[in-house]
Amino acid sequence: MTVFEILSFNKELLRRLCDVGVKADDYRYVDLFRDYTKMIDNGHKATYAVAVLAEKYSISERKVYSVIRHLRTDCTTSSV
Repeated sequence: MTVFEILSFNKELLRRLCDVGVKADDYRYVDLFRDYTKMIDNGHKATYAVAVLAEKYSISERKVYSVIRHLRTDCTTSSV
């Protein structure tokens, strides 16, 4: 399958995602966000959760905070 074929097949979905501010590489952080919400639900402090996840996913704590803030954003055309 070529890049063109993938883009053509998923054109509508990709357009909608782009319209609401979702970046193509946001998929990389779905597991991180899921882990973060589980840790918070289990009573861990946000600072601890961020430190653990930064280590686990080999990214900076600042990036973890940025990802969490971005993935919490409402998906409306004017909000992102």
